[in-house]
Amino acid sequence: MPRQARVVWDTAFTRYDFGPTHPMAPIRLDLTARLCAALGVFDNDEVEVVGAEPAGDEVLCRVHDPAYVAAVRAASDDPSSADPAFGLGTEDDPAYPGIHEASARIASGTIAVCRAVWSGETAHGVNFCGGLHHAMRDRASGFCIYNDIALGIDWLLDHGARRVAYVDVDVHHGDGVERIFWDDPRVLTVSLHETGRALFPGTGWPTDIGGVDATGMAVNVALPPGLGDAGWLRALHATAMPLVRAFKPDVLVTQHGCDTHVEDPLAHFAVTVDGQRSAADALHRLAHEVCAGKWVALGGGGYEVVNVVPRTWTHLTAIAAHTPIKVATPVPEMWRDHVRQVTGRPGPAWMGDLTPADGPVWWRSWDMGYNPGDVVDRAVMATRQAVFPLHGLDVYFD
Repeated sequence: MPRQARVVWDTAFTRYDFGPTHPMAPIRLDLTARLCAALGVFDNDEVEVVGAEPAGDEVLCRVHDPAYVAAVRAASDDPSSADPAFGLGTEDDPAYPGIHEASARIASGTIAVCRAVWSGETAHGVNFCGGLHHAMRDRASGFCIYNDIALGIDWLLDHGARRVAYVDVDVHHGDGVERIFWDDPRVLTVSLHETGRALFPGTGWPTDIGGVDATGMAVNVALPPGLGDAGWLRALHATAMPLVRAFKPDVLVTQHGCDTHVEDPLAHFAVTVDGQRSAADALHRLAHEVCAGKWVALGGGGYEVVNVVPRTWTHLTAIAAHTPIKVATPVPEMWRDHVRQVTGRPGPAWMGDLTPADGPVWWRSWDMGYNPGDVVDRAVMATRQAVFPLHGLDVYFD
C-alpha cells in the first residue's frame, strides 16, 4: 500500500547556503525538520522521509540552457569565476563552493516526489526545501539557481500527465515557472502575489495571461501591500480554486512561500501562520477534489526563520500526512530550547498566531458579492475578467 506522504529531507539540504548575512538562511530548513520531528510528524507510519542526490546535467538541461548549467558548475568549482550575465555572483545569488550540487539536490528532491506521486508510491509529496520559483531557463534570479518546480512539472508531462496545475502563494510573483511554461497549454500557472509596483520581481500583472499557444494558462493576481488573512484568502478562493476546478489537472503542484507573513522582513503583507495553514489545507482539499489527491507541495520564500517558516511548513507537512496540527498546539520545549541555543531567541510558544479572542481565520466568499470600492476585490476582478471567460467561467458568479 502506498504511504500517505513522502517528504524530502536530510541535512545535506542545508548546503544551499549563500552566506551568513543572506536572507535565505539554511537554518530555516533545519528548524522546520526539527519541529516536524518534535511534533511527531516524521514518526508517523504513513510518512516516509527521503533524501536525494544531485540531479545530473541531462536532467537539468531539460529546463535550463546547457550554457547556464555549465556556468553554475564553473562557479561551484571557483566562485570567483561567477558570471553576472547568468545572474551568478550577484547580491541576490552569490556564488559559493558547491552551489551546483546543492541546487541540483533540491531539483532532484522535487522531481523525486513528483515521480512518487505520479507512480502511486505515495499520495502526497512534500519538499519544503524546494519551491525555487524565480530561476529562469538561462539565469539565476531571486535566490533561486535551478527551478526545481519547472523540472518536476516537466518530469510529470514527460511521463504521461496531460495537464498540471501550479498554484503559487508566495508573496513574490512566480515568474520563473510562468515564463518556462508561457507557451505550454498543458500547464496552468496561478500566482497570487504582492503587486510588482511594490515588490520584486516587478512582474505578474492580471493581463499577463500566457503565450499565443496557451492563452489563459498564465494567471496573475497582483494584490496590494498590507493584505491580511481575510483579503488574501478571499483572493485565493475567488481565483485559484475555480480555475483549477475548470482546468481539471492530473496533478496539483503548489508552492507555499511563507513570506506573506506579517513578520517577514522582505515584503509587505500581514498574513498569519493561521492564514497560511488555512491556504495549505484548502489546496490539499482541492487536490482531493480535482485530481484524486495527487498533490506535490513545495516550500519557497520565507525569511522570518524562527517564528514563521518552521511552523508554516510543519503545518504543511502535517496536512500532507493527513494528521493536521491544531494552531493551539504548544510548540515543544525541546525545540524551543534548541532555538534558544542556536539563535538566542525564545521561539514561538504556539503553532498559531491568533488567540482565542481573535477567533478563527475568517474570509468572505466571493459568492457574497463583489465590492468595487474594495482594493482587494478590484485586484481579484481584474484577474477574473482577464482569464475566467477563457476557461468558460463567469466573471461574477463562478
